[in-house]
Order: sequence, then structure tokens, then C-alpha cells
Amino acid sequence: MSRPELQAPPEIYYGDTEAKKYTNNSRIQQIQADMTYRALELLNLPPDESAFVLDIGCGSGLSGEILDEQGHVWVGVDVAPSMLEVAFEREVEGDLFLQDIGQGFGFRPGSFDAAISISVIQWLLNAETSHPTSSPPHRLTRFFTTLFAALRNPSRAVLQFYPTSDDQIQLITSIAQKAGFGGGIVVDYPNSNKARKVFLCLFVGGGGGSQQMPKGLEDEGQESEGRAMFEKRRERQSKSKSGKRKSIKDKDWILKKKQLYRQRGKNNVPHDSKYTGRKRKPVF
Repeated sequence: MSRPELQAPPEIYYGDTEAKKYTNNSRIQQIQADMTYRALELLNLPPDESAFVLDIGCGSGLSGEILDEQGHVWVGVDVAPSMLEVAFEREVEGDLFLQDIGQGFGFRPGSFDAAISISVIQWLLNAETSHPTSSPPHRLTRFFTTLFAALRNPSRAVLQFYPTSDDQIQLITSIAQKAGFGGGIVVDYPNSNKARKVFLCLFVGGGGGSQQMPKGLEDEGQESEGRAMFEKRRERQSKSKSGKRKSIKDKDWILKKKQLYRQRGKNNVPHDSKYTGRKRKPVF
């Protein structure tokens, strides 16, 4: 059921070599991309709009690259300094924070339009010390209450994780509900030990039909079909109406992203000008 290569706990501080090896592994890249696309599908964000997304356990920015590709602005948090260092070296677009999510978040209320997390929250079930405040229920409570506060109303959070028992699922979902979230568990390929994936799909506020509980994918055969669907969708989004391949980061995309940065209060956003988005001529 589990995929060990994606389950290195955030309490382990990768060395630089291990972090780079993890990031450059093509299989990990593919798995991370597939689950990020699925999480975005479950988020059900408005099409053709840039959202401000919190990436929980962002690591070296593999999921953040997918968020960039889809035109979203993101902030990433992770507890492993070496993974964040790799993200800095790769010059990812998101703002990065060193953060133990079991201690909760300190973002302003209503900061984010959505949140995603890939293969992380199961590690909140590990007690760091014997002190009561380090117990899994306390860590989960801090995590969910501060996450709920950081999300706007209405919004969603989609958290993919690897539970080892139904009791773990029950503990996580019950604490999320006590923190104020609606929603529940979505399971893809429930009858396959290899392909089975568990997503905690959480709602903040109402929102009518947009907050209806999504359905999981039913059989393993749909996994390859789902991947093909994602690839076709990416191809459609990267083409203009004329059928020619369009640069994802064109002038309109850059202007929208800069405007969203300004709305979020980010400092030192460059001014718009006639040179914004201009292609540079190659220098020989």
C-alpha cells in the first residue's frame, strides 16, 4: 500500500547529497507529479484563475513546479533544511519557510485560497518526545486548527497521505472536523494494494455545489487513463487557439501573477512596463 521512497519523514534532515538524489530521481518526480495533479483536480479551483496555494511539506519544490505550470502562486513549508536548500538552488518560484507543521502555522487568517500536501501528514502521528504536547493528537490539533485559520472561506485543502490503519484515518479526520473542517476521505483504486491512494479532502465554509464531496477513482485500470488525461489537459492548456504551442509564462500570465503578489502584500514586486514578458534575443 505504501511507497517507501516518498515517505521519508520530515523529522529526518536530509543531507545535501541525499536531498539532491531524491529530487533527481525520475520515478519520484513522476509519482510526485501524478499525485499533485490529482490533488489539484480534487481542489476544484476555478479554471483560468491564479490561486494562492500553501504547499505543506514542499520539499525541494517538485509539487511547486506543477503549481507554477498551472499558473498558481504558492508558498512552501518544510522541516528539512537540506530539501529547502535544493529548492533554492533550483530557483523555484514559491516563497519557502522552514517549519515543523506539528507546531502549527503562523500565517495571517484567510491568507490562502487552497492548500495541498503530498505524502506528509502521516508523520504527525509520530510522537517526538514523551511530553504530552508532543503526542500525535496535540500535533494534529495544532496543525489543523492553524491550517483552518490560514485558509479563506470558502476553500479546500487536499492532503495525500499513507495511513497504516483505519484507526489512523479516524484519528486524523476526527481532529480535522473538530478544527472546523468539513469533508472527508477520498480513496483512489481502493481494491489495489499497489495503486491505492488516500486523500483527505477538507472544506472550509460552504460554497454550494463546489463543496460537494468528490469521488475516488474506482479501478487500477483508470490510473493510466488518468495520467493520459492529465497529459492531454496540460497540452491543451499550453496551446493557443491557433494550435501553436504557447509559452506558459507569457505576458498575461506574468501580469496576473504580479497583481496577485501585490494583493497579497508582497514587497518589491517589479513595476509593469512595455518590457514586461518581452522575449530576450539570444546573445552569441
